[in-house]
Amino acid sequence: MKTIEEINRLNVKKILAEKKLPEFFPGDIIKIGVRITEGKRDRIQYFEGVCIAKKSRDINSSFTVIKISFGEGVERTFALYSTIIDSIKVIRSGKVRRAKLYYLRDRTGKSARITEKIKKKIGIELESAPETVTEENLAPLTTEKKTETETKVQSEPKKESSEEKK
Repeated sequence: MKTIEEINRLNVKKILAEKKLPEFFPGDIIKIGVRITEGKRDRIQYFEGVCIAKKSRDINSSFTVIKISFGEGVERTFALYSTIIDSIKVIRSGKVRRAKLYYLRDRTGKSARITEKIKKKIGIELESAPETVTEENLAPLTTEKKTETETKVQSEPKKESSEEKK
């Protein structure tokens, strides 16, 4: 007999197989596409704001987003695996040192800003496998060096001979 936790984990795996959810954290500015049903018509309305809290509890996971609309703060909590969420897109990653940013509720203007987290790219990708060396990949280096030296030797006497003529 399966426990409730096992059933929840299976449901989460099924939902994640169907739609791709990006990895985001509190402090990130995210854009959520919310499905709204008006009569028989469905449409997607976007809600963009700062993620101030995230709760990870299998199928019961949720996150809270706050945005300032016409000078008034609007806070909305979404269930992460809900059917009303069409898409989630991370606009900007924020650099914060707390898990819950409830202090942003009281702040407005410049004091409510969050600095952007800059992700450094090293240049070496660990995921890519190194290219194997085969005979096809190797270029004959000895012939190229010889031709380069021969052209240098040939071009130098010609220049000298043209200088002597003048």
